[in-house]
Parts: sequence; structure tokens; C-alpha cells
Amino acid sequence: MYAIPERDRIAGMTGLRQRFSEALENPTFLGLLFVAPAELLLLFFLAYPFILGIWLGFTDTIVGREGSWIGFENYATLLDDPTFWLTCFNTFLYTIVAVFFKAVLGIGLAVALNRDFKAKGLIRAIVLLPWIIPTALSAICFWWLFDSTFSGISWLLMKVGLIHSFINFLGDPWNARWSLIAANIWRGVPFFTIGLLAGLQTISPDLYEAAEIDGAGAWKKFRKITLPLLTPLLTVVTVFSTIWTFADFQLVWIITKGGPAGATHIFGTLSFQRAMQGGQFGQGAAISDSMLPILVGCVFIAFIFLRKED
Repeated sequence: MYAIPERDRIAGMTGLRQRFSEALENPTFLGLLFVAPAELLLLFFLAYPFILGIWLGFTDTIVGREGSWIGFENYATLLDDPTFWLTCFNTFLYTIVAVFFKAVLGIGLAVALNRDFKAKGLIRAIVLLPWIIPTALSAICFWWLFDSTFSGISWLLMKVGLIHSFINFLGDPWNARWSLIAANIWRGVPFFTIGLLAGLQTISPDLYEAAEIDGAGAWKKFRKITLPLLTPLLTVVTVFSTIWTFADFQLVWIITKGGPAGATHIFGTLSFQRAMQGGQFGQGAAISDSMLPILVGCVFIAFIFLRKED
């Protein structure tokens, strides 16, 4: 057997070390090396469930039985399911109305909190509370506030003489929808407020001083300076909020469980009910997978918009 000379072996190791050292000086390679552990964790904990969920959507898997490939049959069944179409309506209504009001209130609070006043730090901390409270805890609180018998909101309105009987918040379909939207707005406004407040603090005060010299009022300064400079950040925050709201589960499930009579189901709750409670994993996965094109579309639109802004 041919033996590698010692000198050649040492030269080969030296060359390998040199190439590795040169690679470490490459920012791209170094960046990939640093993120590799996180990428492996994401691949294991996110990519595998994601791929499995897509696969299940094309099978007839149920509890206790491994399913077989059935193609688009689950999706065809959903197209003839009135509950699914009602869920689509609820999800879009829930998302569009909630995100709109979260954005408007978030911008207003961010502008107000950007001013100098006493106890500014304390007020900012209080505004952040709805966001940091666990979703399950805040949902339970709202469930009590909307209870048809012990509602704190109805009790207060009766005390001041605005109503004469308790409001059926969660028993009426439309009352239940608006109640869930209100709960989501309360929880999501701080995310907009804190994100936009950080953006406001990067705007140079010189721009506002120059506008004041030119005679611009508060509304004109907001429309011509604040809003245009906040638009890229507002777009990113809105996209994230849209994705989270569209894919919401905890808030709706704890407060209404999709009721009354399925009138408040959104994609997440209907998917959970069909898959985990009904045992139809294939159909539940298909409902969940139906969200994917819409969410990808939101991200794509935001990306195109930001490219235009650049």
C-alpha cells in the first residue's frame, strides 16, 4: 500500500487550514456559519410540521388510521361546505376590521406618546400591558366581560342608565363577531404603538421646525412628514399584524369556541375542531393549508410595496 509522505501530509493539512481561514474571512460564509444552529432548529421544529401539514391536506387521514393520498378531494369538499365559506367571511372580517383599527389607534397613540409629558415612561409601560399579558389570560377576562349573565360591561351600562337589560354579547352571531374584534384590537394596539413609536423617534426634529417656519399646522406636518417617513415601518408592522390576526386561534377559541352555532369560526378554530375534536386530520389540515396562499400574498404585496418605496 502506498504511504503518503509525512511532508505531503503536513502540507495538505496546512493548505486545509489556510482555506478554512480564508473562508472565515468571507462575511457570507461566516454569517451562514453563525446562523446554522438556528437554521437547524427551525428546520426541525418548523419545516417538518409545515411539510407534514401540507401532506395531510392531500390525504384522508383520521384518528387511528394512516391515510392514503386522495389529491384535492379535501379541498373540493370544502368548496361545498357552507361552514367553510362562513369561516372565510369571518376570518376576513375579523382581520380587516381589527388590523385597520389597530393601525389607526396605534398611530394616534404613538404620536401622543412621542411628546414630552410627565410620567411618560409609566404611560408607555401601561400601554404595553395588553401585549405582554398571556393571550389565554386576556381571553378569559374578555369572556367574563362578555358573559350574558355576569357581564361587567352590561352592568356598567345599566348603572349609568344606557341600557335596561344585559346585552347578549356571545349568544348573538353579530354581537359575538364584534366582541371578538374588540378583544383583538385591545390586544394588538400596543404592537403598532411601540413599533411606530420607535420609528417616530428616528425622525429628525429639524424637519418639523422647518415645516413650522413655513407655516404648516399639526395635520399638515403629520401628512407631509410623519406619515411618509413612517410608511415603510407601518407596512412591515401591518403585514406582521395581518398574519397573526389571520392565523389567530387562542382568543377566538377561548371566548366563543367558534359559537354560537359556528357563527364565529375562523380558519384556526375550524381546523382545530375538525382535526383535533372531530379526528379528521386530513380535512383539518386542508382548512389550515387554505390560509397559506393568502398569507404568502400579503407578504408578496408588502415586499413589492417596499421595493417601490426604496
